[in-house]
Amino acid sequence: MSNVLYDLPGPKARLRYRLIGVVSALGIVALLAYVVWRFYDTGQFEGLRWEQFQYVKIQQDLLNGYLTTLRAAGAAAVLALLLGALLATARLSDHAFFRAPASGFVELFRAIPLLILIFFAYYGPIQLGYKVGPFWPLVIGLTLYNGAVLSEIFRAGILAVHRGQSEAAYALGMRKFQVMTSILLPQAVRAMLPAIVSQLVVLLKDTALGFIIQLPELLYYGKQYGGRLLFGFPYVPGYLVVAAVYIGTCGLLSWFAFWLQKRLMGGPKRAKTAARPVKLADVGQAV
Repeated sequence: MSNVLYDLPGPKARLRYRLIGVVSALGIVALLAYVVWRFYDTGQFEGLRWEQFQYVKIQQDLLNGYLTTLRAAGAAAVLALLLGALLATARLSDHAFFRAPASGFVELFRAIPLLILIFFAYYGPIQLGYKVGPFWPLVIGLTLYNGAVLSEIFRAGILAVHRGQSEAAYALGMRKFQVMTSILLPQAVRAMLPAIVSQLVVLLKDTALGFIIQLPELLYYGKQYGGRLLFGFPYVPGYLVVAAVYIGTCGLLSWFAFWLQKRLMGGPKRAKTAARPVKLADVGQAV
């Protein structure tokens, strides 16, 4: 009754874990119910506070802000993936000339808060006399921070592949670039995919920092329309709408990652085939 990593719980421990789970779930439900009740008690669900969202102009502005959010997240995601792959390749290099600068770059930009990177990218050119819009400073800040984080994910995924894979490829006469692109990366991507998608979800949510430098993205419009006196300062309804959009988008991204990982792994049929024990008759037929 033991596992490789930990002792399997007995009947009393399983009962205790179930009780803890039930109590925790009831506590979360009670907390959510209290929050909803406080919203209701303070009039956050009154029709006046939600009335503005029926106007086409506001709906169009929210849609434009959402598209701006997606554009910023898409551009930053592509650039961060490319930067992360480049840094991971440099950190895995046998030459200190490439490895040392890449290591310093990763440690530096992982340690700087993202908001400071965005401020540097936005206000730095302004101090030098160059006028820049808020879109690319946000993308640059997201790229530098998330590229440094993704490089570590890539490096860890590549190092997780069994060393015998690369040794066998070198024994066949393959060069290091061929080993990396043809042997290591295809296997590492399957292991890295959940961590990569989690970081991209974080990147998508971090685009909300763009409202600080006046980028007209989703949160920017939610804040603008939440401060209207005519509708009773509907900040909570505005933020609830924005949160629902973010939750739906991140949920779709997570679902796509789960589907893609399942597709890369070959689906349930491949898993069952891999789990089926090999018989001597099968070996004889293969020979």
